[in-house]
Amino acid sequence: MDGDKLGDLLETLCPMFALLDANGCIRRVGPTLQKLRPHRSMAGQGFLNLFELVRPKTVTTVPELMAAAGAKLSLKFRDEPKTALKGLIAPLPDNQGAVVNLSFGISILEAVTDYALTSADFSGTDLAIELLYLVEAKSAAMEASRSLNLRLQGAMLAAEEQAYTDTLTGLRNRRAMDHILEHLVSSKAAFALMHLDLDFFKAVNDKLGHAAGDHVLREAARIMLEETRSDDTVARIGGDEFVLIFKGLLDKSILAKIADRLISRLKQPMEFEGQPCVISASAGTALSSQFSAPTPTDILHAADLALYAAKRSGRSLHRFYCEQAQAGS
Repeated sequence: MDGDKLGDLLETLCPMFALLDANGCIRRVGPTLQKLRPHRSMAGQGFLNLFELVRPKTVTTVPELMAAAGAKLSLKFRDEPKTALKGLIAPLPDNQGAVVNLSFGISILEAVTDYALTSADFSGTDLAIELLYLVEAKSAAMEASRSLNLRLQGAMLAAEEQAYTDTLTGLRNRRAMDHILEHLVSSKAAFALMHLDLDFFKAVNDKLGHAAGDHVLREAARIMLEETRSDDTVARIGGDEFVLIFKGLLDKSILAKIADRLISRLKQPMEFEGQPCVISASAGTALSSQFSAPTPTDILHAADLALYAAKRSGRSLHRFYCEQAQAGS
């Protein structure tokens, strides 16, 4: 068989072949092998000038290469990128040269990416095609799994956020408050807790209906958020009861000013469908520093006592907890 016919046959069966003459010079290469060096023709170059033999190490000359029939070759390009290849050499009859059939071996995945190879670049019977399909399927499955995990994590975070949020006002709920209090107490952090109660809220519900009452609660929540810091906690713990937790704040003068602003703003009529909704607020505050070893129950109870003192004093007032159970401090 002449060289041209042999080359045509090899292109069909072995798209990564190199046809060598007796001197080890490349006569023709397969289309996939040439695709690895698209701007440099391999024909006419010495095979050992283009490729470096890694194994067997004893093969350094063309005669030694021709004598290595049947031996498995490990080689790589001498220039960049130095893609690793596997090979098998088969001598042609009458010392006319040899055919070297090359493959990527385990480096196929990198090669496919580096050279933008497709299934058309491989023989139809090459197991590399199956591997590519498996890799594509695995990649698709992993991407689907990653996407599902992200959705599940998002759903879990959303569910957790919902579990700690009051659906009407968007504030934290009693569960969230308990969790935050436990953390502050266990970490021995300094904080103040203000218990605020809306006065005359029931009258709004009775006179204007629950829709008006919901409107008042949402407006009250907005005011409390506006009058507190971003790292403070504002929680709705009952129908018209709220708890505000001020981490790191023990200054009574500052806390009193916050309470006065809240009470002043909450006294302003809130309009609902053309009708004024009039309420007020009473508040009581306890400081973590007032206890040698505070518990959430202790601090909540102390703030309750201060709140009741404010209500007994006429409402629309704020009081601090004092251990002597006096009306103010």
